[in-house]
Amino acid sequence: MPLSIRALSLLALLTTLPAKAHDWQAPGKTLTLNGRALPLGDGRVSAAPRAGHVFACQTRFHGGGAQRKGPWIKADNTWDETAKLHVLGQVLWPQASFQALTQNGQRQISGNGLPVAAATGIFPVAVSDPVYQIDRNPNAIHQQDFVWNLPLEPQAAADPACLPMGPIGVALNGVPIFNALDDEGRDAVAHEVQDSCNGHPERAGRYHYHGPSPCMPGIKENQRLVGYALDGYGIYSLFDDNGRELKNSDLDACHGRVSRVLWNGRLVSIYHYVMTREFPYTLGCFRGSPVRAGATAKAGKADDAGSNHPPPSAMDAPSGRRHPPPEAMQACRARTAGSTCSFTGRRGEALEGSCQQLGEALACVPAGTPRP
Repeated sequence: MPLSIRALSLLALLTTLPAKAHDWQAPGKTLTLNGRALPLGDGRVSAAPRAGHVFACQTRFHGGGAQRKGPWIKADNTWDETAKLHVLGQVLWPQASFQALTQNGQRQISGNGLPVAAATGIFPVAVSDPVYQIDRNPNAIHQQDFVWNLPLEPQAAADPACLPMGPIGVALNGVPIFNALDDEGRDAVAHEVQDSCNGHPERAGRYHYHGPSPCMPGIKENQRLVGYALDGYGIYSLFDDNGRELKNSDLDACHGRVSRVLWNGRLVSIYHYVMTREFPYTLGCFRGSPVRAGATAKAGKADDAGSNHPPPSAMDAPSGRRHPPPEAMQACRARTAGSTCSFTGRRGEALEGSCQQLGEALACVPAGTPRP
C-alpha cells in the first residue's frame, strides 16, 4: 500500500523558554550511550570508508554554521545533549506532503521537503531567541519539491561511495537527511542549533535533519524503518530487536549492518543503515549506488545550497553553488589536478576526462566538457 501523508492544520506557538532536552528512553529500551558525554565528531572526516567517520566527497570546508560553541560542547571532546538549547517555536505546515510508491520495479519517493505532522522552530532565528547568541541561522524554510526513483532491492556497489553535502536520504515524515557535517566540516548535530525536532533550514530554505529526530515516526521503536537512503537501502531506528540502543561498535564503516527487519512487507535479513546518537548518526558512506538528489524550490528560490543535481554538463560552477555528482568526485579520490580519470554517467555511459578543481571539490571533468 502506498505511503501518503498530508498535514491538516497550521499552528504557530511562540514559547518563552528553550525546548527541553530529548528523552530517548522508552519502556523496554536499554540506552548504551551517555547523553551527557557523547563523543564529538569534529575531525572525523575520512578519505575512505572508516567506522565512526564521514567518508566525505567534499574535502575542503569554507566555514559557516554556528557562530560560537555552545556551553554543551566540552573540553574533553564530548558534548552534552541534555544541556543543548533548541530554537524556539512550533510551526506546523498544512501543505507538507510525502509519498512512497512502488511502480515499475522502483520505489518512487516524492514530497515537498516540509515535515508532515511534525513541527519546526521559527526561522530565521529571532534576535530575542536565546540561541541567537550561538547560532544566528538567517534562513527561512521554503518548500523544496523532489522526486527520487530508488531501487526496491538495493545492491552493494563494488566500492562504497562518498557522501555529498546536501540530501543523502529522507525520513518517512518527508524531511531530507543530510550527512553529519556542517559547513566547517564539524559535527553538525553537536555544534549547530536546531529546533525541538532536531531540524533547521540551509541557505536555500531546505529544512533537514543531520541525525535522529524525536519527530521521525518510529524512531524509538525496535528495528523500525524510519527513512530511505539515496542508494535505496533503508534507514532504521535506534534500537535492535531486543530494545538495545545501537552504536558505532555494532555497525560497519557505512554505519549499517545486516539483520532481520521488515522490508517491502516481508521479514528478511538484509543490509540497512542505522540511526544512532553517536557520530556520524545516519550514514558514514553509501553502500550502494546513490541517485542524484535534485530538488525544485517554490517561489523562485534557487536550489543552490545542498543539491548534488548537476547541470547538463555534469560539472560545477567555480562559485561552489552546486556540487559535481558524487561519482565524479569519487573518481578523483587520491588523485591530483590534471590526472586522468573515468566514471559512469547518469545514463550508464562510460565517461573519461581529467581531474579538475571545481570550487571546493576535485572532480572528474569529461573530455570536451566546456568550462563554466
